[in-house]
Amino acid sequence: MIQETKHHAGFVAMVGRPNVGKSTLTNSLIGEKIAIMSDRPQTTRNKIMCIMNTDNAQIMFLDTPGIHKPQHKLGEYMVRTAESTLQEVDVVLFIVDVNEKRGAGEDYILELLKKVKTPVILVANKIDKLQDKSKLFKIIEGYTKLYNFAAVVPVSALQDKEFPGLVDEITKHLPEGPAYFPDDMITDQPERVIAAEMIREKVLRLTRDEVPHSIAVEVEEFKERDEENIYIRATIFVERESQKGIVIGAKGSLLKKIGQQARADLEKLLYCKVYLDLWVKVKPDWRNQDKSLKQFGYK
Repeated sequence: MIQETKHHAGFVAMVGRPNVGKSTLTNSLIGEKIAIMSDRPQTTRNKIMCIMNTDNAQIMFLDTPGIHKPQHKLGEYMVRTAESTLQEVDVVLFIVDVNEKRGAGEDYILELLKKVKTPVILVANKIDKLQDKSKLFKIIEGYTKLYNFAAVVPVSALQDKEFPGLVDEITKHLPEGPAYFPDDMITDQPERVIAAEMIREKVLRLTRDEVPHSIAVEVEEFKERDEENIYIRATIFVERESQKGIVIGAKGSLLKKIGQQARADLEKLLYCKVYLDLWVKVKPDWRNQDKSLKQFGYK
């Protein structure tokens, strides 16, 4: 008699300090670019669910904002979003950058984790950048002395193509049950939200230091012209006139580059031609205004 393989399904929170590779790992696991990536800290602002299907499991990854000391109401919202996710999931992945010394940020997250009963897997990321590989054991030991992890898995979110060890460890702790979502669904985010995030990613990558965290993007029109063409009109909001000038660039050069790069990513994801119409507007101090935060989906 052949024993039937049991199916598991559940939710997994990705937590860690800003810039440890949570979004890169999320995208690598599901094989699609959904969560935006940047070398800027605090790139992820909202909780984004990405769905992975294996032979015996459906895993819903929740990519959360990096936990940090907030400087404004937007920051407070981001930290609340990340912390509340710990109460809602079946497994927590605590992602750390092995090239960075453990600091107050990691210690704060460890204290948060001690308050939940959820199994926590330590994901030691960016091992490809570790100059002296012999130091890895000592780095991991520093964490395991402070917390009883369900498992420890070293990875390179950027270079690894598959993550069998990590996926196996996650699946062990998921409840048995059928899939929550159809096999072909990879995220719960509406297409217009993904479009806004991909535009914001390009602004983060292409602008100077004073601009990135002041950026919000709102998709005001998302229209299918036919099966092969989509029209998207979006506004990039900044907090100061000087930032508007930077985003637009000389004779519109930077805004054109933002549009070209965002359109390329959107066409890969949507499998059709995209016409992207971008505008830039100033909304002073929007990160501290409840009305603006709600408008941009941060409430």
